[in-house]
Amino acid sequence: MKVLIVGAGIAGPTTAFWLNKAGHEVTIVEHAPQLRRGGYLIDFWGAGYDVAEKMGIVPELRRRGYVMTEARAINRDGKKVASFSPEVIIESAKKYLSIARSDLSAVIYESLADEVELILGDTVRKLDDNGSRVRVTFESGNTRDFDLVIGADGLHSRVRRLAFGPDADYETYLGMFVTAFQGTGYPVRNELTAMMYADIGFQALRLSLRDDVTLFLFSVRHDGEVPTDRPEQEALLRAKLADAGWEVPAMLDVMSGAEDFYFDSVSQIRMPSWSKGRIALVGDAGACPSFLAGQGSALGMVEGYTLATEIAANSDHREAFARYHERLAPLIRSKQDAAQGLGLAFAPKNRFQLAVRNTILKMMGLPKVADIVMGRSFHDAVELPAFPEAGPIR
Repeated sequence: MKVLIVGAGIAGPTTAFWLNKAGHEVTIVEHAPQLRRGGYLIDFWGAGYDVAEKMGIVPELRRRGYVMTEARAINRDGKKVASFSPEVIIESAKKYLSIARSDLSAVIYESLADEVELILGDTVRKLDDNGSRVRVTFESGNTRDFDLVIGADGLHSRVRRLAFGPDADYETYLGMFVTAFQGTGYPVRNELTAMMYADIGFQALRLSLRDDVTLFLFSVRHDGEVPTDRPEQEALLRAKLADAGWEVPAMLDVMSGAEDFYFDSVSQIRMPSWSKGRIALVGDAGACPSFLAGQGSALGMVEGYTLATEIAANSDHREAFARYHERLAPLIRSKQDAAQGLGLAFAPKNRFQLAVRNTILKMMGLPKVADIVMGRSFHDAVELPAFPEAGPIR
């Protein structure tokens, strides 16, 4: 089959890898003029790590990634409030690493070895599903026919809007935004340590990376509209953090000259179905668990692998789409439900929540306590289907 995948982030190329392995003809279209850079560092483990092992990309992920040894919470004066090792909330430290989203995406795409068509600087404008094929009109004006279209174009998915309806029908805003940027030459470094400073309404995080690069990440409570223009985004962040302590003023000074600036709302996408006719959604486009869940990228890989596996194993795309949803909907919903209770960890609403957050972090060094606190939401209760060596491709 000819399959169009919209989005060259993480879920899209993962889906492409497995569809290509099954012998399908895959095209990826990406709105950006080049493969994306920037974003923030993600913790990568669980079933997503298992998919990466099946793809043979773990050695390269470990080469580009990091294994953090400490998460340290501090107060506005820089004094330690709590400290623990990330592995206490991860099932196996041997299958855990931290990596930039852009690096994870790049490694997945490189694994395709130029075996799929990539179109950059374009995206879909219209989708016409007549039951036997989908006629796709691109922004460039080109028109092509595909057997299936898979939307892997993220939280603000155009495929979802075109095929399923407006964002407001499916998006739940969780009352905060997240921003990340990098700088070189920052004078303070704490190697392999996540430095976390939270106060009422926000958390600031600093990570020292290779080559004298420092990553800065902020999660901030905000009840109004989330701006889409960078100057307005920077102004909002400065206003929200005007009275912040620790190194926040110096961190914001780095922001102005940062080339890879990331800013977005913290939202979830909840849908009763991830498919309609010959069109399906994968990753954040159909089931975004939000930044608070901490596993969006890994879950996107699980979804991409599962969707491609079901397509490879079933001659009827309707059956494949149904089985894909049946396998993963309970897992995704549990991740989303758990994430909604984690807001106080990323941006406490008041002094009481800040005190609760700090008390919990002090206890996180105890594995049993970590499991109770996280509600085992950081563990994946999912069995990956076996990929068919030979499927009913048509």
